Amino acid sequence: MSLLSLVEEAFAPEGVLSRAAEQFCPREGQTAMALAVARAVEEGGLLVVEAGTGVGKTFSYLVPALLSGERVLLSTATKTLQDQLYGRDLPRLLQALGLPLRTALLKGRSSYLCLHRMELARRDAALPDRGAVRALAKVEQWSKATRTGDLAEMPGLDERSPVIPLVTSTRDNCLGAQCPQFRACHVNLARREALAADVVVINHHLFFADLAVRESGMAELLPSVRVAIFDEAHQLNETGVQFLGSSLTTGQVLDFARDLLGTGLQLARGLVDWQLLASDVERAGRDLRLAVGKGGLGGKLRWAGPAPEGVPAAAWEETLHALHAACLRAMAGLATVSEIAPDFVRLHERAGLLAERVECFARPGAPEAVRWLDVGTQLRLQESPLDIAEAVQTRLLNRDAGGAEAGGPGRTWVFTSATLGDDERLRWFTEPCGLGAAEVLRVGSPFDYARQSALYVPAHLPKPSDPSHSAQVAALVAAAVRRLGGRAMVLTTTLRALRAIGEALQAEFADSGELEVLVQGQWPKRRLMERFREGAAGGGQPGCVLVASASFWEGVDVPGDALQLVVIDKLPFPPPNDPLVEARSQRLESQGRSPFKDYFVPEAAVALKQGAGRLIRRESDRGILVVCDTRLTGMGYGRRLLAALPPMRRLQSQAEFEEALDALTRAATTDPSAS
Repeated sequence: MSLLSLVEEAFAPEGVLSRAAEQFCPREGQTAMALAVARAVEEGGLLVVEAGTGVGKTFSYLVPALLSGERVLLSTATKTLQDQLYGRDLPRLLQALGLPLRTALLKGRSSYLCLHRMELARRDAALPDRGAVRALAKVEQWSKATRTGDLAEMPGLDERSPVIPLVTSTRDNCLGAQCPQFRACHVNLARREALAADVVVINHHLFFADLAVRESGMAELLPSVRVAIFDEAHQLNETGVQFLGSSLTTGQVLDFARDLLGTGLQLARGLVDWQLLASDVERAGRDLRLAVGKGGLGGKLRWAGPAPEGVPAAAWEETLHALHAACLRAMAGLATVSEIAPDFVRLHERAGLLAERVECFARPGAPEAVRWLDVGTQLRLQESPLDIAEAVQTRLLNRDAGGAEAGGPGRTWVFTSATLGDDERLRWFTEPCGLGAAEVLRVGSPFDYARQSALYVPAHLPKPSDPSHSAQVAALVAAAVRRLGGRAMVLTTTLRALRAIGEALQAEFADSGELEVLVQGQWPKRRLMERFREGAAGGGQPGCVLVASASFWEGVDVPGDALQLVVIDKLPFPPPNDPLVEARSQRLESQGRSPFKDYFVPEAAVALKQGAGRLIRRESDRGILVVCDTRLTGMGYGRRLLAALPPMRRLQSQAEFEEALDALTRAATTDPSAS
């Protein structure tokens, strides 16, 4: 039986999927996507699929991939989605399909416990505080029972714990085959299992890190894979440009100085003046940060000349030279003790790599790249390509005679997401990813948006540029959530708006206790989402309002009545003064194209679609989307942005908005199945 026939049979009303998924019912869009993936697997080539929310795209690509009998690589956007795919979706399908395939989960090395680093941390007298000492003790206890070493499996470990960098390795500090724990290494175990598996689940960061530095073991794995599928593919371009350029952070410099001092005093005390070498490197790193001052804090500085914008060139060049010299002195000191322990060999290599990176940023930038400086508590010096098109063509698809091993005839590449653009060819995604020749399929959502949801654009609000805009958005939200009892998420486009709206709402409800206002940053994301999903259902707790930005615009799944109101503060255009945005705009201008029409509007359309996608997650969901930006209805480009949104019914007035809120409240209190 052909693969197409097997897939059709699986998605039939009484097929195997009816046993794999609760309440499974055949969906035309889901089957159409699955058959397209099956054809791509049989014939080879490139397939790009935009599958609207609710299509069930995970099963649409998994079923044909698993039934094909080919070796499969699955890449998704985050480690959380990796865990879901590996721990829930794959086992369920393999059981239903009766396939004895071996699966493996492969993450970056920072996700795994490093036994050698844990041993060093145990002997380190300079742990940050008592909390870190207790956390380290818990890690040690857990290390005796874990098989995988995946820190995500450790209960109670805060993802922001300061002990994590102390018990994990990086590409810089890993000792490789010279490590005394090499045979028991959890990273190596995960890589060996991946090489022996039929289906391997990775993430986009790991994939591009390997394309850039050939470090993760993917160089061995990818050539043996015939089917590669990228879910949440809308993140590929921005993820890729992070890894395909050059970067240097003052955090890396300070980490090296700390490791230099700690290892030197533990293993070769008295043989070299470790205090002097480490303090030289540390001082040079801190001086680099001080050379920038407070200008641009929390933002990006353009860097087209010898120094970033606003930074005195002479001081900048002097601090770079001092850092380079400090790294060379560290190398000289380490060379005298390299035979004592492999730790010193690796430290010598790290010092050399840091010196190379400093030297790179002391020279003019590459003509086809953009360079900038991220300014925060630490500095990030970054040089990146404008997109990943060339890398995809030459390193991935092997379209050039000198391309990498990853390419090859007959290989199948599938890229899918709920949001990949706002035109039929999905150019927002395919152009920067070098996939203009791919077959493109768009599968609409099966949800009845006109019945399940409504869109409201408040006409009385000022323009987003008005200083009072955030305060008025907060007032609108406060009045709405009082009627609704919480159940609302506010998505902001800037951290400034996040703080302003979050603080205003917290002040509004601080004394009454009727609602709990959660603001991104106050807790880890996982904890915020757990509390928000509880809503008002748990033990008399008040309802919730979540104010968030950035990563909360996508990948957040809150079905049921815990979320029935999504408020977007303004249209999510890219920041025009961002160096990467500026460089992309200038390139379009040089091609005779319109940056606003061909870049800013498509970017806003995709982001708006992502944010709106948080509202309706199931066929039974009901909700209202509020976009607090009158440009959506008052400007010509607004029609294009409206067309990118799901076909929700429109609320024309404040009175209609309030009635819709009341209707949601009545439905939630009378329909026990709503939750």
